[in-house]
Amino acid sequence: MDQHSGGRAKRRRRGLTLAGQYLVLQLLIVAAVLAGVVALSLAQSAQTFERVEGRRALSAAESLAAMPAVRALLPVAQPRLGAALPAVAESVRTMSGSSSVFLAHPDRTVITSSDPDQLGSRLPLGESLVLSGRAWTGPVELSGHRTLVAHVPVLDDGGRMVGIAAVGRNYPSVWERLGDALPNLLTYLGVSVALGAAGSLLLARRVKRQTLGLEPEEIAGLVEHREAILHDVKEGVLALDRHARITLANDSARQLLELPHDCAGKTLDELAVPSRLRDVLTADQTGPDRLVLVGERVVVCNRMPLRSRGKLIGSVTTLRDRTELSSLEKELGATRTTTDTLRAQTHEFANQLHTISGLIQLGEYDEVTRFVDGVSLSRTRLYDDVTSRIEDPAVAALLIAKASSAAERVVALELDDGSALGRVDETLSRDLTTVVGNLVDNAIDAVSGRPDASVHVHLRDEAHRVTVTVRDSGPGVAADSVEDIFRQGYSTKDSDDGGGRGFGLALTRLVCSRRGGGVGVRNAPGAEFTAVLGKQSQPA
Repeated sequence: MDQHSGGRAKRRRRGLTLAGQYLVLQLLIVAAVLAGVVALSLAQSAQTFERVEGRRALSAAESLAAMPAVRALLPVAQPRLGAALPAVAESVRTMSGSSSVFLAHPDRTVITSSDPDQLGSRLPLGESLVLSGRAWTGPVELSGHRTLVAHVPVLDDGGRMVGIAAVGRNYPSVWERLGDALPNLLTYLGVSVALGAAGSLLLARRVKRQTLGLEPEEIAGLVEHREAILHDVKEGVLALDRHARITLANDSARQLLELPHDCAGKTLDELAVPSRLRDVLTADQTGPDRLVLVGERVVVCNRMPLRSRGKLIGSVTTLRDRTELSSLEKELGATRTTTDTLRAQTHEFANQLHTISGLIQLGEYDEVTRFVDGVSLSRTRLYDDVTSRIEDPAVAALLIAKASSAAERVVALELDDGSALGRVDETLSRDLTTVVGNLVDNAIDAVSGRPDASVHVHLRDEAHRVTVTVRDSGPGVAADSVEDIFRQGYSTKDSDDGGGRGFGLALTRLVCSRRGGGVGVRNAPGAEFTAVLGKQSQPA
């Protein structure tokens, strides 16, 4: 048995199974319903007793009050004197099955009672209306017991009230009433337990089929395990339903896509996700990976559709931060470019040395001097031009390196007259190298292989901003692509390998916007890009 199976067995031993839990729940419900039924039965039995026995007590009291002997003897009777009234009262009590019988004067003095201790005392009336000449039935406390009593006025031949006839019936106790209802309650309980047990077993079987036979503790353990995995992995995981609503986003996904913590349950439109990112997250993916620019991060997205029982229910996208890898790729590309440039320069220097050696062997010393002066002049002219106008070391070094790379591709890179740039802070210098490098690279790519290919760079240093203009002799930019070229970083459709290309201009626009500037393009007649960078970074 493996560790996972052992964990299941331990969980089963520690607690009830799903069927057992349902059975206990059903029994508790049955017990609660049964308690309600008992309470209702007791209340109904009390009402039934008052209704049925009240009529019997009232009938007995009316019979007693209507007897001629009672009507004749009661007005002059005294407690404990005479035996006729007690005999009549006891006869009525016995025949009616009542528990007590009273005869009293209108002043409530008890003359005859089935309880000798009540003789001569005042008859308890409770809320009775008998003193007003009306018959009444209701509960009255007699000798500390709650009794159902019927009061009927005793009238003489003239219709004058001469006494009170009272017949009482003791209320049955709770246990007596419960004993009467017990057979029915046991029947209800047996049927309810049987139905509850059968229902709980059927429900447990259905639920277990839907939960693949797992117990609740196992389901909770799987959910906890899944949550731990999703939120601890470095890669981002984002799940969407068919309506582009986020159903799951782990911590890495929220961080990579800059989503709020409560993004689950909201659509991409409600979260104001950029259109390029929304297209990557919702459109069918043809390649293995797609790149998208989120802020300054390059994120690799891999989208797969989700299906359940053959129906499309949404999609899940895995996300990886490729910013550092992209930086390394750029550094590797720069290193390769530098290597190629050095290799070309090595061949060039070798040719020049061979030429100088041949001229020396021929004795053409004046030609050697002129040749060396010409080579030195051609190489130092650009360097001197750059270093004299560009005081920032990083930008100057970048332009010199790009000039060598352009020369290798037969492209003339020139720094326009009037260009000037003072020494700037480290952050602005880094942003300028990004902007200048991307614009120059794009310009060289655009004119490479064309006759008389040239690229012109102009830098203008002003009080609060720096303007960079790069102009090439290429075919220019199509009018319908002026805006799209700055958004290519959000898509890799033009890339065969699925990534790495099309982010230069997007990063350029991002850097310029972050510094409170912008970038634009016009055809003059070749493409002319103008980027403006503020000297103070804007708050994020």
